[in-house]
Amino acid sequence: MVELSSDFMDRKMPVFRDDVVFFISQSGETAETLQALRYCKQRGSLIVGITNVVGSSISRESICGLHLNAGLEMGVASTKTYTSQIISLVMFALVMCHDKFSMQPRRNEIIEGLRDLPDQIKTVLGLDAKIRSIAEQLHTQKSVLVMARGYNYATCLEGALKIKELTNMHSEGILAGELKHGPLALIDQAMPVLMVCTRDKLFPKSVNALEQIKARHGNPILICAAGDTETQALVSSYIEVPQTIDCLQSLLTVIPLQMLSLHMAQLRNLDTDRPRHLLKTYTSLDES
Repeated sequence: MVELSSDFMDRKMPVFRDDVVFFISQSGETAETLQALRYCKQRGSLIVGITNVVGSSISRESICGLHLNAGLEMGVASTKTYTSQIISLVMFALVMCHDKFSMQPRRNEIIEGLRDLPDQIKTVLGLDAKIRSIAEQLHTQKSVLVMARGYNYATCLEGALKIKELTNMHSEGILAGELKHGPLALIDQAMPVLMVCTRDKLFPKSVNALEQIKARHGNPILICAAGDTETQALVSSYIEVPQTIDCLQSLLTVIPLQMLSLHMAQLRNLDTDRPRHLLKTYTSLDES
């Protein structure tokens, strides 16, 4: 299960001696995460820290852990750290299943996907000009919706967060399967929609959500697999990313959203390293 540190402490979740708890923090100093770490440590749980700062409080207080080695990230909005965190968790999962025979085909497929990842990321970074042109269409808007499902749901949450942080625009990450339970009411020809739709086991459901948006006169901008002409034919604007194994696909689909956020912020003449009201690290608890 996945918990936000602040909500975890609000609810005082029960933890036990046979639990393993991962604490993920770019700085290793986030106050709520440290508080949750100490809460779990007092109850005898195994503490695993994943941070990008050697010698940080979380790295010191964890029983074991990983250093991301992503390098210094000066801007408030984390990008390469986010990518490194996902890769670290995937690699940890690979270690955990190395002795399970039934998992070997899947494990080998993921390892091959990791080997291909650097070249695929270079390909995505080469889309800068196209992403800039899309940013020019969107930067004057007041709101944008980002939709996906499955593994890419994390991508739409992260993409929406980056848009909020850098552009000061309202943005919302939406699980595409929940369209009929409220978000569909927002769809019209004026509402910007970014949708991630790649070839995984949920692809038919993602296409169904895309068609629902089109039926309400929406004009979604698609992030899809390279060469997927069937899906591209449904929209007027799209960004192609290389296809990879499902659990790694979000590493490639999130980069266009990060780049789009950067370009929109620049077009709005905003400081992309120091967004208003935000700090790189919050070291004091919110008692309000």
